Amino acid sequence: MENSHKIVVIISLSISFGIFIVLALICVCRRKGSKKDESWDTESRFKNKGKGVEEMEINGELVKFKGGENVTSVDILDAPGEVIGKSGYGTLYRANLVRIDSVVCLRFLRPTCTEKVQDLMHMVQLIGPIRHPNLVPLYGFYYGPRDEKLLVHPFYEGGNLAQFIKDQEDECHKWTVISRISMGIARALEYLHTGLQKPLIHGNLKSKNILLDQNQQPFVSDFGLHTFLNLNAAQEMLEAAAVEGYKAPELIKVQDMNEATDIYSFGRILLELLTGKEPLDKKENLDKALYHPDILFDEKNGDGYLMNEERVMRFVQLAIDCCSPSPYMRPDIKQICRKLEEI
Repeated sequence: MENSHKIVVIISLSISFGIFIVLALICVCRRKGSKKDESWDTESRFKNKGKGVEEMEINGELVKFKGGENVTSVDILDAPGEVIGKSGYGTLYRANLVRIDSVVCLRFLRPTCTEKVQDLMHMVQLIGPIRHPNLVPLYGFYYGPRDEKLLVHPFYEGGNLAQFIKDQEDECHKWTVISRISMGIARALEYLHTGLQKPLIHGNLKSKNILLDQNQQPFVSDFGLHTFLNLNAAQEMLEAAAVEGYKAPELIKVQDMNEATDIYSFGRILLELLTGKEPLDKKENLDKALYHPDILFDEKNGDGYLMNEERVMRFVQLAIDCCSPSPYMRPDIKQICRKLEEI
């Protein structure tokens, strides 16, 4: 009987030891797996919504600004997201913050394309408080344990200006709409260039970065974004602008961006509004730039050519002046705003 009891004890100990070994091996495998997963970042959370944020370790931090006071890291990282734009340095999401019933725009910046967080915080603190009726505000800046970064902005139902010009021919050829959008962009640029302690260069002004609300009010986005990127990624952004036709001819390096290079990009947007065409052809003769004939129709009175053509041509000339090959010949933003008001 005693021998039987000893056998039972030995078997029990053996089983327990075996279970311990198995559990130990599982822990080791999980640790190895987590090390292999170092490339995982915040972007993958939007692609895998089966796991709740509660299951994930959140060691990041969310810096909040006006408009984002009620947003939390959990809201952001667990938000169902729809991709609405991609670039070489990040991905843009339309995200639904379920807890607070709000839709926002989340810009994920790839860690390999950005500066370290400690080097960015000065710009975050500079851009975060900026508020202007025609600038897209920054609600928050999230940075995670693997150096992932997310910018939180409001979402605008009207989409971007490039899409508006492409899809809404009847609306985008109205003089009142062109004037409203042009003036709004100019005022936003004036604030960036002259309304802060030091001028803030936009650096990537183009129609895709002009967002619209349902009343076609413009909101300039992505201002100063190049300062978040490392040199290689910022240079790639500049080269993409060159391909699209928005880069000033004298601009070679990101470090050379200034107010005049922003003015050139703004001039290209004005021509885009006037002609309805993308500024892709860098060899075009700007002196022969034409406006769309529908601009001369008054949308409230469709009986004839009621718009003053001289007025439109002054607008065309201003756009051409902004696109001068010489940066010294381009008007500054205060002169532009004054001329737009006069037109």
